[in-house]
Amino acid sequence: MKIERLDIRTAADVSAQNSIALASRYTERSTYELLQASAAAFADQPALTFLMRGTPDEEPIVYSYRALLARITQAANAFSRLGLGPSDVVAYLLPNLPQTHFVIWGGETAGRVAAINPLLEPAQILQILRAVRARLLVTLAPGAPGLDLWTKCAPIVNEVETLEHVLCVDPASLVMEGRQPRAYPPQGRLAVHDFDALLDQEADSRLAFSRQIDPADIASLFHTGGTTGMPKVAPHTQANEVFLAWSVAATLGTEPGQGILCGLPLFHVNAPLATGLAVWAAGGNVVLATPGGYRTPGLLTNLWALLARYRVHAMMAVPTIYASLLDMPFGDHDLSSLRHCLVGAAPMPIEVFNRFERLTGVQLLEGYGMTEGTAVSSLNPVAGRRKVGSIGLPLPYNELAVGIVEGTTLQRLAETDEIGLLLMRGPNVFPGYLYPSHDSTAWVVGADRRRWFNSGDLARRDEDGYLWLAGRAKDLIIRGGHNIDPQVIEECLCEHPDVALAAAVGQPDAHAGEVPMAYVVLREGSTASSEALREFAAGRIPERAAVPVRIEIIAQMPVTAVGKIFKPRLRHLAIERVCGELLQVKGIEASVTVRDDKRLGTVAAIRLADAAIRDTATAALARLPVAIEFV
Repeated sequence: MKIERLDIRTAADVSAQNSIALASRYTERSTYELLQASAAAFADQPALTFLMRGTPDEEPIVYSYRALLARITQAANAFSRLGLGPSDVVAYLLPNLPQTHFVIWGGETAGRVAAINPLLEPAQILQILRAVRARLLVTLAPGAPGLDLWTKCAPIVNEVETLEHVLCVDPASLVMEGRQPRAYPPQGRLAVHDFDALLDQEADSRLAFSRQIDPADIASLFHTGGTTGMPKVAPHTQANEVFLAWSVAATLGTEPGQGILCGLPLFHVNAPLATGLAVWAAGGNVVLATPGGYRTPGLLTNLWALLARYRVHAMMAVPTIYASLLDMPFGDHDLSSLRHCLVGAAPMPIEVFNRFERLTGVQLLEGYGMTEGTAVSSLNPVAGRRKVGSIGLPLPYNELAVGIVEGTTLQRLAETDEIGLLLMRGPNVFPGYLYPSHDSTAWVVGADRRRWFNSGDLARRDEDGYLWLAGRAKDLIIRGGHNIDPQVIEECLCEHPDVALAAAVGQPDAHAGEVPMAYVVLREGSTASSEALREFAAGRIPERAAVPVRIEIIAQMPVTAVGKIFKPRLRHLAIERVCGELLQVKGIEASVTVRDDKRLGTVAAIRLADAAIRDTATAALARLPVAIEFV
C-alpha cells in the first residue's frame, strides 16, 4: 500500500484532501492483499515484536513481514481445510498473542472473524457465539497460564449449535524449541485441535484455496456492548478495514521501521486495526506488549524503559493509562523517538494533559472513534493546531456532522457551537448491525435521503471546524474505555425483593473517567442497606467492571413529564457529590451546582466560601473529566 503523509493542519486541508478521488489513493481490495503488498515491500524487516513478560531485558519474539504473512496464510489454509467458507465465522477468545493476529487476518482471508472479550462470563460468551453463528472457535489451551479461558469455554461450547471445531493456542509454542503437537480429547461432539500444530502442517506459503474477496464482503464482527438480550454485533467490510488502515497511517505519517506500541486488547476494534493493520500498511513494527496488554501487572512500571528500548514512535491508550504513567518513575529514559501519543474512548482531564507533556515533551492528541466507525473517525491534527479537550478534525473522507434530529429524521445541521447529535457517514462506517432489529434507531436520514449513523454522542463544532463532545444522548457508561450497559446493573438490582426502581449512571472518577453507580428507590416498608444491595449486585452482575462502586438509596426517582426516569438529573447529582467530596478532603468549604451549557455541555459551578483558595480547589478537581467554573 502506498502511504504518503497527509499534511493536515486545518479543516480546509481536510476538504482539499477529500477532493482527491479515494480510488487513486490505493489499490488493495482486501486486508490480505494489503498484507501481501507489505510483505513484498518490507519482506525481512520486523513486522511484529512480541513481549511475553514486558520486562526491559527480555528477549522479544520477532516476526518479519515475510514470516508474518506466511503464518497468516497457514492459518487461512487451516481454517479452510476445517470447512470455513466466505460466509462462515471463526471466533477468537484470546489474549494479545501473535497467534491472535494469525487468527484475525487468516480468518478474514478464509471467511469472517468474530472477536470475543476474554473477560466476559460464560453466559455472555455463549450468547455471542450463538449470535455470530461461529463455526470455529480459537481459544487458550487447557492449563495455559494467565486467563483460564478453557474453563469458561468447556461447559458451553456444545450448546453452540453451529460450532464444529475448537482450536487451542498454547503460548508455550512461542518459546519451546521442538515442541511436540498436543493431542486433545473431543469436547462432547466437537473435535479439538492444536492450533499451532495445524499451522505447522500447512507447508505451502500460498493460499491453498480459491476465493475472490470483494471489498463489500464482511471481514469481521465486533460486539459493541449491551449484554442483555441479543448482543449488538457490528460487521466491518473488507473495504472498511483497508480504508481505516490507509487513513490512520497516512494521517499520522507512519514510516517504515517505526515502532508502534500496542497495549490495548485485540478483541477491541482499535488494537487490530489502528495499532495493527494500519502499522503494517506503512511498513512499521507493531510492539505487542504482553498477553494482557496494559492490564499486565508491572507493565506500566516498565513502560518508559520499553518505549525507549524499542524506539517507539507512537502509542495509543485510554486516559487512565496516561494518568497512571504519571505515577511511574521516569528516570533518564530516552524518549526522543516518541512523537505521537493518541488518546480516546473517554474524556481526558486537562491536568493530565499538561503534566504528561511537561514530563515527556510529547503532545497528546485526542481523537474519536467507535466500533461502528471502524475504530477512528477524527483526530487533532498532527501538524496543525491542537485544541485540548477537542476530538479534533474528521479524518479525510469521513463525514462528521452535528445534527438537530427528531426521531430518525435530520431536521437541519447545527449552527457553530450549537450542541446536537454527532452523526457520521463515509468509507469507515459499517453497513449496519448483524441483526436488523438493532438498526431501527441507529440511522438518521436527511433531506438528500442519504443516511447517517447516529453515534449517540452529543457534540458541537467550533468556528475552526473542530469537534467537541458535550455528553451523551445514550446511557452508556464508559469506565476507562470499557463500555458498560446500565441496563445490566438496573435489571440485576430490580431482581432484589426490596427494590422498586433502579437507575445506573456514570459518576466522574479521577482515574477511570467515570465509574458506574446506581440510584435505588426501595419498596414501601423495606429496609435494605446500600451495602447489602451492592453485595447483591456484585454476586450477580457478570462483568466485574459493571459492578456499581456506590448505590445510593433515594426517596423518589426524578422523572420526565411522561414518567420516564430522568437520568441527566441523576448524573448531575453524582457530579455534585463527587466534586463536593474531593473539596471536602482538602478542607474546602464550597457549594456545587451542575448545569447544562449550550456550548460546553455539563458544567460544575463551584461557589467557594473563600475565593483565596481557588488554586487549591482547582488542583483538587483537576483530574476529573468535568468542565469546572467558579462563581
